[in-house]
Parts: sequence; structure tokens; C-alpha cells
Amino acid sequence: MTPLVIAHRGASWDEPENTLPAFRKAIELGADYVEFDVHATRDGRLVVVHDRPRPSRAYPTLEEVLELTAGRIGVMVELKHPYRYRRYDVVGRTLELVDDDAVILSFEPGALRTVRRLRPGLRTIQHVGFGVSIRRAAGAWAVGFANGAATPHAVARARSAGFATTVYTVNAPARMLELAALGVTGIFTDRPDLARRTLAPR
Repeated sequence: MTPLVIAHRGASWDEPENTLPAFRKAIELGADYVEFDVHATRDGRLVVVHDRPRPSRAYPTLEEVLELTAGRIGVMVELKHPYRYRRYDVVGRTLELVDDDAVILSFEPGALRTVRRLRPGLRTIQHVGFGVSIRRAAGAWAVGFANGAATPHAVARARSAGFATTVYTVNAPARMLELAALGVTGIFTDRPDLARRTLAPR
């Protein structure tokens, strides 16, 4: 099965990451999903940005991104430091806004347990990074590996344990083909057009 093409922070090779133009470009280039990060601002708004929001910068709101993507492309929402903004209930408010086909991902197992309690039908991806046991992913739909951590052994272990597998962030065609041969479920990439061409059935 061909891996899903997941546009990492949108088509971020072509447009500034985590922006509406990057998400529009990902749709245009035929990605299966866009992935983006959600933070709370100091005044409690949910915005799409990778790092901590700065008061002097303008960011798209979660509502704006979901309006743009609705019915056009799947969404994978990464909860960034959800407990840093506990008073703003980032997890709960995000879950109120996303559709049932959204995928929620995080490095924080506790955040994903909350997701599964509040919206048990949503799929979740537990990022495990380097040297982290896949046991952290218990209850998740998928294990999310960093590119260098997605060894044949690690991917095989996760798959044999019943998990889907995703890998971030992959921009080299040869590596995309290696991961496809390992049977990974999805590949996060800054270049969804390149991934589409590389992974197209021959």
C-alpha cells in the first residue's frame, strides 16, 4: 500500500510553514493530509504555529485553517506543549473544533489519553522520537517515528504490535522509497509534490 503523503506544516518547501498559503499549496499539490501545530496565545486564542507565539506576529487561527481545509484535505493536528497552556484548555477546545476524521498527534502521552477519553473515535499518533519505547504509544492508532529512528527493526516491531506507522520529516526520494518498502502508513514531508511523484505506482 502506498504511504499517505502528509504535508508537514503545509507545503513548507514552497510557502512559509504553518500559513494559509502553505496549506492551500498542499491541497493544490495533492497531499492526503496537512499537519500543523496548535498553540494558545497569551490571550487564549488557538493559533497555528510551531514555536511559542510572539505578540508582534500574526498567525492563522485554528478555525481559519479548519475552514480552509474542510472537505478538501485531511488534517493532522499536533498539540504543542498542551499543559503549558492548561488554563486555556487547548486539548478540549481543539477537540470541539475538529471533525471526526481528524488525526491528533503529540509527544505527550497524557494529552493523547485525554483525546481518547473525550473523543474516543479520533485516531491519535504518539510521536516517540529517538530511543523511546513504543510502549508509550499504548492506545494510539499510530507510532510516529523521527526519520532517523525509523529503522527496519523499529518499524517492524510497531507494525507487529498492531500500530500504524508514520515517519517525519522526509524529503529525500530514496528514503521515501525505503520507507514505503518497509510498509509505513504515512510520510511527513515538506515536499508533497515530490512525494507524490516518488511514491506513484509504477
